Amino acid sequence: MAGLERNYADVWEAVADRIPTATALVQGTVRRSWAEFEARAARLASAFAAAGVGHNSKVALYLYNCPEYLEAFFATLKVRAVPVNVNYRYLDDELAYLVDNADAEVLVFHASLADRVARVAPASPKLKLLLRVDDVGGVAFGDPYEDAVSSHAPAPRIERSSRDILMTYTGGTTGMPKGVMGSVGGGVDTYRTTVPSVLGLPPIETTDGIVDAAAQLIAEGRPWAALPACPLMHGTGMGIGALPALTFGGAVVLLEGRGLDVDELWSTVEREAVNSITVVGDAFARPMLRGLREGPPRDLASVRLILSAGAMFSAEVKDGLLEFLPGAAIIDYIAATEGAMGYSVSMKGAPAATGKFIPNPGVKVLTEDGQEVQPGSGESGIVAVPGSIPEGYYHDDEKTARTFKVIDGVRYSLPGDWATVEADGSLVLLGRGSQCINTGGEKVFPEEVEEILKLHPSVEDALVFGVPDERFGQRVVGVASLSPGAAAVDPDEIVDAARSKLSSYKLPRSLVLVDVVPRAANGKADYPAAKAIFEASPAAANSATSAAASAGSPPQAGQ
Repeated sequence: MAGLERNYADVWEAVADRIPTATALVQGTVRRSWAEFEARAARLASAFAAAGVGHNSKVALYLYNCPEYLEAFFATLKVRAVPVNVNYRYLDDELAYLVDNADAEVLVFHASLADRVARVAPASPKLKLLLRVDDVGGVAFGDPYEDAVSSHAPAPRIERSSRDILMTYTGGTTGMPKGVMGSVGGGVDTYRTTVPSVLGLPPIETTDGIVDAAAQLIAEGRPWAALPACPLMHGTGMGIGALPALTFGGAVVLLEGRGLDVDELWSTVEREAVNSITVVGDAFARPMLRGLREGPPRDLASVRLILSAGAMFSAEVKDGLLEFLPGAAIIDYIAATEGAMGYSVSMKGAPAATGKFIPNPGVKVLTEDGQEVQPGSGESGIVAVPGSIPEGYYHDDEKTARTFKVIDGVRYSLPGDWATVEADGSLVLLGRGSQCINTGGEKVFPEEVEEILKLHPSVEDALVFGVPDERFGQRVVGVASLSPGAAAVDPDEIVDAARSKLSSYKLPRSLVLVDVVPRAANGKADYPAAKAIFEASPAAANSATSAAASAGSPPQAGQ
């Protein structure tokens, strides 16, 4: 197409040229203008090029949230290389796997993670450059990131393509992570078509129009300040937090803490006049709401959006947040790295129902035999997503073939999420099929049960899963945590409270109370850890004994 290429690097360079003094990055006392952001990324791109990094080379980012994460991401795209997200919780084996699987040639890491890198790097011969971002002193391993920036001249701007690759490694909650490959052009197009209406802008027809819109927002005194409360190494933090804001010339505001400190979050929102906050469902939103209820009064008039994806976001929590943010909207996406399925919008007094979404254009729900689920039928099926979807998984043709299928001449992504279709065409999300529990021939989707358990006034969080059962194949069990300050409650009381809302076969046979329900840093459920906690508890043995005692009679549906 004529004009600016559909590539983040091209767009961001043009934005920096147009609004050089506008703020691009903020973290604590660190503030970088768009001119500084672009110049530092350009110098880092020269360091990459000097190390032999170029088109389709992989640059792994093993970092906590920081301005350097976004600078390195920008620099990687500048030389047409591929940025690779690395979970900062990964230990030696996981880090070694990902560096090897991704064919990483550069590893940018925080000094506090250097001990792991030092053990892994010698066995990773493809690595050409190790750059250390200093967050602690006394670490000498790797080359200092700031030296790489300061010792190189800015890289010349080059011709790029909308087909240049982006790769996001999935969380690996059901196995080792896989790199999902997409194109930068698809992302730019998505933001060009979806963001303007959210920002009160007219439709934008060309990539050049994005830069015009960025300049317009600054000229009108309404710059976009976005705060990703979740990690940038997670698709939600980057995909609906940082990338759209940067693409429209906004500022990405990052928290300094490395856990969710809600006082820091709300103080930062006030100080920086944040417009949008990105979270991962209840895991972030419940503590945020508690902070508003129990903390000091806040001036939050700047907040216009709360964006969420990756985990269930309960209607009652949305409603609570909107009491404090009456001028805001909550947009809750049903999405996976492999494709966006739908969304819901909540406003004050009108929160969307938990797990109910408006499907994106062309989205279908298919039964196991490939038939389309009819609206209002009550039948469940797997969600199929067309349109701007990834190309596949890096180094995994078999998984690519299973997930991405051509149906009636249209290519779809089937990430594994199950749903029903209401009579009005809306989707009711049931959960990920890989976590589905089969008990006595009945399917139980854990997320449905978890949301009901969390309706109990004392429950902060819950995870539900299946364990082997001699009689039913699997039995439903779980772990739950209580809200801070909540009165003590017996696990059986929590289960009993759910009886009026769930079929009996969906109720947990055993529920273990824990201090904190295990979740990854991105807020997603850590089912393996939850199962390990349950299996180590006395309740596991008691539950197994009880199940064995009833194994003589045949299972009955609904029991």
